[in-house]
Amino acid sequence: MKRTFSTKPLLPLVLAWTSVLVTGCTSTKESVLPQDGPTMKSIYDQHMVGVHRSSHRQTIGSQPLPNSGIEHYQGFVREAANEIDTVFPRLPNPTLVMYIFPHLSGSERTPVLGYVTTFPFYETVEYALPGEVPMEAAVPLTSDK
Repeated sequence: MKRTFSTKPLLPLVLAWTSVLVTGCTSTKESVLPQDGPTMKSIYDQHMVGVHRSSHRQTIGSQPLPNSGIEHYQGFVREAANEIDTVFPRLPNPTLVMYIFPHLSGSERTPVLGYVTTFPFYETVEYALPGEVPMEAAVPLTSDK
């Protein structure tokens, strides 16, 4: 038993959607977005006039801002180095420093100069969660060279 589909019931629906889409495309930019409002530059300038008032710059809340210098912000400025050190301290991972003596390498007996290399005891560097390790037990982030 074969089923046959008729397209006659779908024809009015397709025609209705087509007419809606064609009608939507005939609108103009001016009818959708009116052009008689203020420009973005005038809105920005109006906002910035209020921001640049001297009384606004001198006080935030009840405390006045310092006139110049960054030393007033010492301890309050967020930097990547002190942020990672304080929030996610590095767990201790001792490093073995090894000196490789000068030697001849490979079947061609190529001379290799002596050099120093380091091996961390653990394969990966682990970081503690905030508050997991007291700050004096944490290892500062320094490059191992």
